[in-house]
Amino acid sequence: MTISVGDAIPAVDVKTLGPGGILEWLTTGEVLGRGRVVLFAVPGAFTPACSNMHLPDYVNNANRLVAMGVDRIVCVAVNDPWVMNEWGKSQGVGDKILMLPDGNGDFTRAMGLELNARAFGLGTRSQRYAAVIEDGVVTQLDIEPAPGVSVSACEAVLTKLESPHERPTAERGAH
Repeated sequence: MTISVGDAIPAVDVKTLGPGGILEWLTTGEVLGRGRVVLFAVPGAFTPACSNMHLPDYVNNANRLVAMGVDRIVCVAVNDPWVMNEWGKSQGVGDKILMLPDGNGDFTRAMGLELNARAFGLGTRSQRYAAVIEDGVVTQLDIEPAPGVSVSACEAVLTKLESPHERPTAERGAH
């Protein structure tokens, strides 16, 4: 079942790289459960749309999001911690965005937002989406209706944050 506006974000353990490149456990409930968080998901690190549009858009607009009261920006993908770390470095993420690896896809599965990409040789990945989470509760959720980056783009999130009373919605799509 797909998560919806008003639902609590699932608390799932994932492995991430800590200081010195040491693997450590992190719980999504800890990272996403406090304050105002913008979470966006991509089908895969280093893929064209993710690397050329989606992540750079958030990196370039991170200061605008923070100025609008966002406490944390998080990018999640069904990739291992080393890939997410290197992708973040290659995109100049620094400490603007937390690169959250979902190596086993457990968080993606708990969200109900899996993408069957087997036809492309990619296995199970995450659908592309953006969510605003307030103290652990989803207040906005926009799932891409087709391949590409539109409703989950940073500019779309910024527009909704500027006028939150107009569209606190959950737009659903297939990808």
